[in-house]
Amino acid sequence: MGMVGGGPGAFIGNVHRMAAALDGQIELVCGAFSSDPHKSKEAGESLFLDPKRVYANFEEMILTEKSLPESARMDFVSIVTPNHVHFAPTKLALESGFDVICDKPLSFSTEEAEELVKIVSQSGRLFCLTHNYTGYPMVRQAKAMVKAGELGKIRKVVVEYPQGWLSSFLESSGQKQAGWRTDPTKSGKAGCIGDIGTHAENLAEFITGLEIKELAADLSTFVEGRKLDDDGSVLLRFKGGAKGILFASQISIGDENNIRIRVYGEKGGLEWYQLEPNTLIVKSGDGPNQLYRAGTNHAYLSSESHNAARLPAGHPEGFLEAFANLYKEFAQVLRLRNEGKPFQISFPTVEDGLRGMKFIDAVVLSSEKNSAWVSL
Repeated sequence: MGMVGGGPGAFIGNVHRMAAALDGQIELVCGAFSSDPHKSKEAGESLFLDPKRVYANFEEMILTEKSLPESARMDFVSIVTPNHVHFAPTKLALESGFDVICDKPLSFSTEEAEELVKIVSQSGRLFCLTHNYTGYPMVRQAKAMVKAGELGKIRKVVVEYPQGWLSSFLESSGQKQAGWRTDPTKSGKAGCIGDIGTHAENLAEFITGLEIKELAADLSTFVEGRKLDDDGSVLLRFKGGAKGILFASQISIGDENNIRIRVYGEKGGLEWYQLEPNTLIVKSGDGPNQLYRAGTNHAYLSSESHNAARLPAGHPEGFLEAFANLYKEFAQVLRLRNEGKPFQISFPTVEDGLRGMKFIDAVVLSSEKNSAWVSL
């Protein structure tokens, strides 16, 4: 793979590199790691790449790699830049014949997202959006159980993602991650709700298989001087009649990355949270709660759960492994596609990214209208 972004001072780029390398199926061979050519070169040296394949910008990388013999060029591009630099490299890569993995959210705006959906369709290339929480074995188990009807018709979904790292005016200190995430010229029209609220939205739709139809939202900016929201509460109405609550916050002091989801159906319920990722709590109306535990040796788990696990029960797998599952699945599909064999996509797609952008639009609009109901 080639990489755009992820240079000195970046966080998510290194996560992508570790995740891609975990299963030994993907090798980083080139990159344009920074908008500063010197920093890009510095990153390439630290990763022991061929200096000839460390580029000054993404345009140079994509066009130069395209000119190489097919056996020598990169196979796909991983884009790990801030939101406002997702669209241009994704568009150029797809139109140049390269498959793409991109960090979330999909783009800076819904207009860009809609164009990317068209470009992916026209290009025939593969596209994966790294909503990494969908990669956990117990999230896959939950999705399989809901799909199999074990909970009955879904009635209620409660999903939350509280963090506390932006409870102070951290962006004023020059901290890079806080800086761009709270800057509307780089993050887009939303702060917290775009950064982590879209993870909650995607997780709810992924597990339940239901789409959000409309919502009523209340956004807040608690930290004085901050330009974007740092807290949000959203009421949800799903197609099919289910109701939901979504809460995302980056001023919840003491919380880390405490994403949690509860789903309630006519016959039962389930609960999963990232701080205990190997456990899925399954609830029934006439018996005790059951604990489902991740592990390749548990025969009672679904094939979807087994495919997302690497180790027997009792060996914790977490954030990097879940992230790596998206890369592993992308590599598997890429191989099958190249061999002309049938394949099935289980990772988040460009259409999921467009739904995330429409979710952001609807939340911002609803909050501006004093929490009025807004359709997606």
